Amino acid sequence: MYPEYLVEPMRKELTTVGFEELTTPEEVDSAINSEGTVFVVVNSVCGCAAANARPAAKAAIQNEKKPAKMVTVFAGMEKDAVDKARNYMLPYPPSSPSMALFKDGKLVHMIERHHIEGRPAQMIADNLIAAFNEYC
Repeated sequence: MYPEYLVEPMRKELTTVGFEELTTPEEVDSAINSEGTVFVVVNSVCGCAAANARPAAKAAIQNEKKPAKMVTVFAGMEKDAVDKARNYMLPYPPSSPSMALFKDGKLVHMIERHHIEGRPAQMIADNLIAAFNEYC
């Protein structure tokens, strides 16, 4: 685990724009199994989370159509909550950062780390916006 003081600013990048931080498996179950669309960001301390993933997520939610619920779990911190979220993302292997869109509890769109690394944040945001327009 990382020191909380280190990850706090990274958490706030998402929570200050409307993401709910999930810290327990029960919170993850409740969020993902809710009716409607849920956007899940697996946050991370890595450089591609800072330069690409978090900026892309923040840009994408500015779209007119967006998920009813936006949540985040933090890799390397609340292990049980992250493991539970990743279980819902199967068959995709665990990756951090990553982003998933669920509709009525079913995974409908996934962005893995290898889709994030080396890609501009706007390209990732455009991918998410297309998914939001289709499913939200």
